[in-house]
Parts: sequence; C-alpha cells; structure tokens
Amino acid sequence: MDGELGSWNENVLDYFLKTNQIKTRDGAEIIWYHAANNKLQMKEAIQSTAHMVEADVLLCGEEEGNGEPIMAHPPETKSDNTLQAWLNEIVNTKKGIKLDFKSLAAVKPSMMLLEGIKLHLRRPVWINADILPGPNGSNAVVDAKRFLDTVTSFCPDVTLSLGWTTGWQPQQCNKGYSWAMVKEMAQICDALTQPVTFPVRAALVRPSKSELVWLLQKSNRYSLTVWTGRHDKYSIEDLLYLRENFDKSRVYYDILEPQNSEFRKAIGIEV
Repeated sequence: MDGELGSWNENVLDYFLKTNQIKTRDGAEIIWYHAANNKLQMKEAIQSTAHMVEADVLLCGEEEGNGEPIMAHPPETKSDNTLQAWLNEIVNTKKGIKLDFKSLAAVKPSMMLLEGIKLHLRRPVWINADILPGPNGSNAVVDAKRFLDTVTSFCPDVTLSLGWTTGWQPQQCNKGYSWAMVKEMAQICDALTQPVTFPVRAALVRPSKSELVWLLQKSNRYSLTVWTGRHDKYSIEDLLYLRENFDKSRVYYDILEPQNSEFRKAIGIEV
C-alpha cells in the first residue's frame, strides 16, 4: 500500500515530498481539512485534496469514565462516528492526521486505539491539546504533565501539537503571546524528544513575532501551525508578514476560506 512509507513523527513536508504530493519544502503547500468529525465530514475529508485531516476526540459518557472515544467538538457531545471507525477509514488513504483533545479523559483510550493500528498507518500523526493559558483564554487547559505522560507512554513517536487557550474580541486591542507564555512552553518542551508544533492564532501572531521567533530558535524540532477562529479579523498582510519573518518550512497554515485561497494566491501556490 502506498501509504506505508513514513512514520508517525516524520516531518510533514518530508513525507509529502517523498510521496510526490507537494513540490517544495514549504509549509504553505500543505492543505488541511478541519473538523472532519461526523461521517459526512470524514467522507468529504477523505475525498478532498487535503494532505492533513484534523478531527476532535471526546469520550462518550465522559462523566462515567468508561465510554469510547467519539469524534465531536464541544459543545457537541454526541456523534455518529467513533475514533475506531474514523481510523479504519483513514488507514486506507495517504493522508496524515491530527487528533485534537479538549480533555484528558479521551486521551488514554485513544492512544490505545492508535497503537493498535500502528503498522497500518505509516505517515504523520499529530496529537494536539491546549496545555497552557494564552492570550484572552477562558477555556480550561488540558493538564500538561498528565497529557504528555499518557501520549508518550503509549505513542512516543508522534508529533506533539501543544497550544495555549486563546480568545479574540472584535473592537478590542487583542494582546498576543507574552514572553511568560512562550517561556513556560519552552520549559515544558525542552524535556521532550518529539517534534513539536505550536498552534498559534492568526489574529494574534503579528504582535507576538519576537516571542515566537525566540521560541522556534530554541530547537529545530519546533514549528508553528497558524489557525483561525471563524469570526477572527486578520489580514492577508498579517500572514505575509509571518511568512517574511519565519522559515517557510517551519510554518503550516490551517486557515479558513476565503483567506486560505487568497493567501495561497498571493504567494504563488496554485489554488
């Protein structure tokens, strides 16, 4: 099978270059499908041109602690799709995956399922959680130590996607990622051996340039993944500024339309 060419912690650009799915070592070439949770979305993601498929995992019946992992993003707590069924479908594609966890409960049973299909899923696997409070963040963080201990004990060779809880308010001055925030993240990641990508909110990146440049300089294992909230206001110029100030092989863009197509057009990547 063509998909059996890589490993979970392989650099995304290396993997998709090797499999002739992209042309250059440029994170902007990677196409994302976001929130491929229910069966319809999953099917659409599989049929799409996306290289990486992102989905959200919850534990069904989380309060009882004995449920199975399902694919849903809060506030939704029900789904027609389980992680087991989702993985069974993704295995038959050439796509990489990113699983996003909003709470600790689903992590261990999900890692056990992942471990079970390891031989059939030989390509990039990213595991994501917001482990620190960030700019204007109000959501609860996932306990960093317990999350990292659980993931690395079952699946030590994934790429870790470690973020901050954030918020964005229109008509307000939204502060970026502070020195204290990036230094705390650097301290946590310094002890890790895995590749780490930091999900950063597009509307907050420009005022945080110095802090994020410093963070990426701490290790060549680190990268950024730029994402956006549905109602965030930011400009293509903000993305181009980011591109000018960071190594393009170390920044990925999981952003929404129409900005995604406009950005790709502005930098000369076919849409």
